[in-house]
Amino acid sequence: MNTEFRIRPIAWSIVLAGSIGAGNAIAAPDGAGLEEVIVTGQLRDANQLDLPTSVSVLDESTIAARGASNLEQLLNLAPNVNFSAGASRGRFVQIRGIGERSQFIDPVNPSVGLIIDGIDFTGMGLAASTLDMEQVEILRGPQGTVYGANALAGLINMTSATPSAEPMARVSVEVADYNGRTLSAVGSGALTEQLSYRLAASNQQSDGYIENDYLGRSDTNNIDESVVRGKLRYQASEDLRLDFTALYIDADNGYDAFSLYNTRTTLSDQPGHDRQQTAAGSVVARWSGSELFTVESTLSAADSDTEYGYDEDWTYVGFHPWGYSSTDNYLRDKKNLSADLRLLSTEASALFNGRSSWVAGVYVRDESEDLERNQSFTSQFDTQSTALYGQLRTSLSDSVALVTGLRLEQRDADYADSLAVDSSNNENLWGGNVSLEYRYAEGTLIYGTVSRGYKAGGVNGRIISASATNPAIGSDVFEFDTEQLLNYELGIKGAWLQNRLQAQLAAFYQDRSDVQAKQSIFDPNDFSFDDFLTNAAGGTTTGVEVELNYLASDTLRFFASAGWLNAEFEGFDSTSHVDARDDWNGIALAPVDLDGRQVAHAPSYQFFTGTEISLLPYLILRLEVEGKDEFYFSNSHDEKSTAYELLNARLTYRGDNWDVALWGRNLTDEDYYTRGFYFSNQFGNNPANFYAPEAYYQFGEPRVAGISGTYTF
Repeated sequence: MNTEFRIRPIAWSIVLAGSIGAGNAIAAPDGAGLEEVIVTGQLRDANQLDLPTSVSVLDESTIAARGASNLEQLLNLAPNVNFSAGASRGRFVQIRGIGERSQFIDPVNPSVGLIIDGIDFTGMGLAASTLDMEQVEILRGPQGTVYGANALAGLINMTSATPSAEPMARVSVEVADYNGRTLSAVGSGALTEQLSYRLAASNQQSDGYIENDYLGRSDTNNIDESVVRGKLRYQASEDLRLDFTALYIDADNGYDAFSLYNTRTTLSDQPGHDRQQTAAGSVVARWSGSELFTVESTLSAADSDTEYGYDEDWTYVGFHPWGYSSTDNYLRDKKNLSADLRLLSTEASALFNGRSSWVAGVYVRDESEDLERNQSFTSQFDTQSTALYGQLRTSLSDSVALVTGLRLEQRDADYADSLAVDSSNNENLWGGNVSLEYRYAEGTLIYGTVSRGYKAGGVNGRIISASATNPAIGSDVFEFDTEQLLNYELGIKGAWLQNRLQAQLAAFYQDRSDVQAKQSIFDPNDFSFDDFLTNAAGGTTTGVEVELNYLASDTLRFFASAGWLNAEFEGFDSTSHVDARDDWNGIALAPVDLDGRQVAHAPSYQFFTGTEISLLPYLILRLEVEGKDEFYFSNSHDEKSTAYELLNARLTYRGDNWDVALWGRNLTDEDYYTRGFYFSNQFGNNPANFYAPEAYYQFGEPRVAGISGTYTF
């Protein structure tokens, strides 16, 4: 690999400067420079440049300019954020090298939280539609005070647009390569003086980027997603506001992504699917009728039925005399109910002679997940969590402030399956943060933060039963312990040049203990893989994140972000959980020493940069370059992706109440991978080469071009 060539785009990113998205680089209405960005995913709403943490904010203009219909198409805009496919979309997110890459049999305790309009969708990235989305916030680092057990690595908070008092309606249409077409509509207005509404709906369809030669079809890896979102805002009184949200999602996507020959041409006779039906809702209340505190509460519920399946042999019956035919299918019914009640101090109730503001809250969550695999295996996983949390911000002087937070969580988890495994796991967990803020000058914040996150332990249910037939599985992997993370972060952020330049720079060191790492063992008795979680001794992560927003002139905008990451295991041997003395029917176990090795899906660098130029008063050209370094696909083998850079462009003409855009993504048609497997020292999947061990890849999006238009009434 030519390191100089790969690193050079990062230098371009930093030199260009700019905004993480064009929306953030639009001048404020009064011409004072860049717009102020408010982050809502913390205990109090705050200016992005006033928060002592690393956070990326993508607004509705950024989402539109990106042409993103799902969260996966936005993640590359944020430094040190990656995702894993292995499905119709990149449903699994990694922040600073931490996060799940898949979910099959066993229940998963997620590392990255996902909240959409106050509704908990953690672990369900297919629900992350950007329809009528106002803002996406990506908070990096443990959110132990704000969110708790399911935000060890960070939190993604998505907020859709609020109802408007003035009537409006908007219709958007898009057509693209691969028979892509999207239709969406939004309407908003006032029903009474106190009640306003907003209703949005969309349908997106595409044949996908795979040709199935055996079936003679080009739609076996298709996208077919419908989303309806409704919101009501009721201003019951001057002191009480109620926001209601209802969400319905129907995704019926195909999944036929892997080829024996690593091409976009498959031979599956039973192509898979990636489906989800969700009905969800939330009620958010804010009451400010007391002089001493403000009350904020969120009640949310979601019910999701998902089906995920694939053709295991990737071929058809009769492909080869030694071939086999098999499919795998997972039906899940996931329900969750959560409630969050918090009190926020006012000036009248500030502590220590008015120098300390405070937040205090209680959180409860009940979740159940029922799984049926291939009509032969069932499991049920129930969790209940109760937490108390609080935060105190104390002004030590005019320029120095101390922020402290603490969360105490009690978590009960019960697991049972059809193989007679029955397990309970009850834990008392805690997380928190201490931050020191220094206002070096007007518009400049220097901060240091120490934060602690946690990820609950659990049981590898099916492994207990599989150990009866697989002699290599030891009893020490039946359960795995809670993982802890200490994050040390130094940063500087601010606005300069009359607010035409906004920048954030953060350097961090993370110390992980009892790292939960996914592993896999092949069982020759039934030719299956037994996936399970085990604890590595530890891990360390060092990194830097930078985001620069520069409004060069009223007609020229630059934007850039970049991340550098070194995430390693400490004291971890992938065969420490098995009996390596056995040689299963001639299939030997190969040790993989992961001590000092990079964790999976943690590229050493990634970047995003570009510009928006007003060629004419109503004609805007946007150019983007994004890229990332190679990274390991798994903690079970040493197969890597390839480094890549993608070029995107968008040309938009804006009329008085309409716009039309020509756009293209991955214009150089770069081949890159979003998921990969390698069956080392076991077997491959191709009978034509005697099942020799090989690497198999899922490709990212090829070159795609299209046209989109929007009309506002």
